[in-house]
Amino acid sequence: MRTKYVLAGLAPAGVIAVVACRWPEWWWAMLPLALLVAWAIVDRLQTRRTVLRIYPILGHFRYWLSALGPELHQYFVEAENEGRPFTKEQRQIVYDRATNESDVQPFGTLRDLAEPGAEVTMHSIHTAPVLDVEPRVTFGPDRAQPYDASRLNISAMSFGSLGPNAIMALNHGAKIGGFAHDTGEGGLSQYHLVAGADVIWEIGTGYFGCRAPDGTFDEERYVANATRPEVKMIELKLSQGAKPGHGGVLPAAKVTPEIAEARGVPAYEDCLSPMSHSAFDTPVGLLRFIDRLRDKSGGKPTGFKLCVGHPEEVFAICKAIRDTGITPDFITVDGSEGGTGAAPFEFSDSVGMTLEDGLVFVANALTGTGLRPRVRLVASGKIISGFDMLRATALGADTCNSARGMMFALGCIQALRCHTNECPTGITTLDPWRQNALSVDDKKQRVANYHRHTVRSFLTLVAAVGLEHPDRLRPEHVYQRSATRRLEPYTTKHDFVEPGDYLDGRVPERFKPAWDRAQPDRFYRA
Repeated sequence: MRTKYVLAGLAPAGVIAVVACRWPEWWWAMLPLALLVAWAIVDRLQTRRTVLRIYPILGHFRYWLSALGPELHQYFVEAENEGRPFTKEQRQIVYDRATNESDVQPFGTLRDLAEPGAEVTMHSIHTAPVLDVEPRVTFGPDRAQPYDASRLNISAMSFGSLGPNAIMALNHGAKIGGFAHDTGEGGLSQYHLVAGADVIWEIGTGYFGCRAPDGTFDEERYVANATRPEVKMIELKLSQGAKPGHGGVLPAAKVTPEIAEARGVPAYEDCLSPMSHSAFDTPVGLLRFIDRLRDKSGGKPTGFKLCVGHPEEVFAICKAIRDTGITPDFITVDGSEGGTGAAPFEFSDSVGMTLEDGLVFVANALTGTGLRPRVRLVASGKIISGFDMLRATALGADTCNSARGMMFALGCIQALRCHTNECPTGITTLDPWRQNALSVDDKKQRVANYHRHTVRSFLTLVAAVGLEHPDRLRPEHVYQRSATRRLEPYTTKHDFVEPGDYLDGRVPERFKPAWDRAQPDRFYRA
């Protein structure tokens, strides 16, 4: 869209240059005026834009300035603690860590810590020693092929939403830093395997990479990919934060041979991603499908990802786990704050639980039903800093995933043009000229640097709190300024339950109707 406005402005100048070269010298003075008149007539006769009909020629300045508005605001207006969805300060922290620059802050905080919503942790007078080695988290300890994961990993970003060079840089960075790279639902591409990094293969409703011609699950294709040595875990995507409950279509023009190969679909044909899965339609069916995926992978940890919607569906899954004895090895909780995927306005703004609410709810559901020790929790949603990791861990997460943080490490400038194929940093584009400008050799080290410094910051914060291990973090270690401007621990903001509370009938009052309605043999139906 923005390119169109720029070209519209340059076109008349090009016409003037070409025609002026051919006409006699005495016509040159008249030519610009004639072209402006012609341009004004075209604007006056067109019917798509009222502004141009009323203000021919001059009206174009409105569209040019509007198209450049985000960049002008970011460069000349935005303060350090402003910017959405991430502030300039947050982005700069990632840039500094990715390039091994100093990330210290002079002259005090830029935030107003007295404003409602401000979050802090409390330090100890007698701090604990900072751990020299990152304590990793074991997924599927009783499975045939357990996986020891980093506390911070690359969140789901598909090949197609990101270009080949961006995927390769992330994969190389993960290999250097010893952390995992989630493929996103777009399939397991050659670019996810190029460096031999640990890979989490995400499977969505389109079953890309394990898809039959009719769009259903193909077990033979699944086994071929799931048994690859690079694939360490399998993640079944039920919904995602950017657009929970929404499917999508990748237009035929974008289904290049490379994308078609990764997704297991015909090239240059519309590629459907349905709103829900065809392999199951009940909580019990979900668990049996997960058990099947785990078995056919050779016993690799297998779980699912969701943005929490109807509370009773999470309760129904917990009840189904207890009834069947089939336990997912992990649950990834995605926040409705959105992510790298483009989404309809109504879905990204108005559907699903935020990461904070969803994470607390799922952790409580597992704890209240006695399942928490058997299931790992992964937090995904606006994880940028060591404090973000600390807060998520305190609220119940075992590990964290970051998507946009990793994109900033690649050089993303938050231009908000991810869906246009015109990304100015070559990350979220398949345009050869744009994406080839991204240097894999340079960016891979930036990704590894950002991961190392952020994990180190997280471990330093844990020590400052006075804890010897991050597993000892609890909700009372994080405080938030309330609407009344009182600084209160998260234990006063959310209800937290004890192991087995739900089984003994001690369900928080606001969730009791959902608990009573939940059935292991059905998802939500009004």
